[in-house]
Amino acid sequence: MPKILFVVSFPKKLHSSARFRVELYEKLLDDNGYLHDTAYFWGPGIYGILYEKGNTFAKVIGMMAGFLRRMLLLFKIRKYDYIFILRESTPIGPPFFEWICSKILRKKLIYDFDDAIWVSQASANNSIAKLVKATWKVGRICKWSYKVSVGNEYLYDYASRHSNNVVLNPTCVDTVHVHNKIKDQNTISKKTVIGWTGSFSTLKFLNNILEALQELEKKYDFVFLVIADQDPQLLLKNFLFKQWSEASEIDDLLECNIGVMPLNDDEYAKGKCGFKLIQFMALGIPVAASPVGVNEKIVDEGVNGFLCRSKEEWVNALKKLLEDTNLRKQMGINGRKKIEQFYSVESNANNFLQLFS
Repeated sequence: MPKILFVVSFPKKLHSSARFRVELYEKLLDDNGYLHDTAYFWGPGIYGILYEKGNTFAKVIGMMAGFLRRMLLLFKIRKYDYIFILRESTPIGPPFFEWICSKILRKKLIYDFDDAIWVSQASANNSIAKLVKATWKVGRICKWSYKVSVGNEYLYDYASRHSNNVVLNPTCVDTVHVHNKIKDQNTISKKTVIGWTGSFSTLKFLNNILEALQELEKKYDFVFLVIADQDPQLLLKNFLFKQWSEASEIDDLLECNIGVMPLNDDEYAKGKCGFKLIQFMALGIPVAASPVGVNEKIVDEGVNGFLCRSKEEWVNALKKLLEDTNLRKQMGINGRKKIEQFYSVESNANNFLQLFS
């Protein structure tokens, strides 16, 4: 059996991309006899401070330690048949690691990404950050790779401009062992909960529906729940924030009766893989979302959720779901079926394993 090295940024259970594009398939690989190891860039203690202000010295030391890990890793590469690189081998700088693996050591690179990572998120006034991030390297790594694995059609189109061997590999969930519960929409002792989950980098999208929520709360008594790593402190009557935790993630999501995923209609958002929708729908929770990118493929209008283009459409969609328990229940059932069919480990197992062939 071939031996695989997964090259990722953070240790286990800390980053959503690694959790659902690598760690999710470890048991599948074990069951099918594949040998695999994982190499991290960041140490286990850095994640909690990396995206906060301050601690500059600790971050610099953590960065230097990460580059040292990558350099030492090059001496171990020869024993692996496939090098699976998730998004990037290093958070900044040119793709030296990928170039050496592909061009010098002649290893089969599998390059995987689930965002439009070639689009710089640095501000126009921060040209240094844009330069250091070296987003131009995404196309180069695609060219050097044996296969490119991407999460949706928009990413597929981009990768196909640089590679002739691109595989559509959707972000999935484990509907048997993890996302294996169904929301009970008949609970009447609690207020209806509209929920959103994500990270600090996507909190900005909540501004797209804030006015709609404020209008709805004039008539409806609901809670808006945000599950994230930072509190957005939204100006709503019944706003609740829960710190994201891998241990309580499923139970926290099950507090929601309705899930939302607003987005901007731009190049970066089109690269999103709809994971918020996938999580909610896997748990039998109906959704409302912006019709951007893969969201239009995941959400079947009026069947498992609604696609909302304007404030009025957001208000009307959420109004229907707030008022009708049976509608929420039926849409939740429909959503669960779709995830099982197209976005579960079981449905994607052969597709994933074929990357290593």
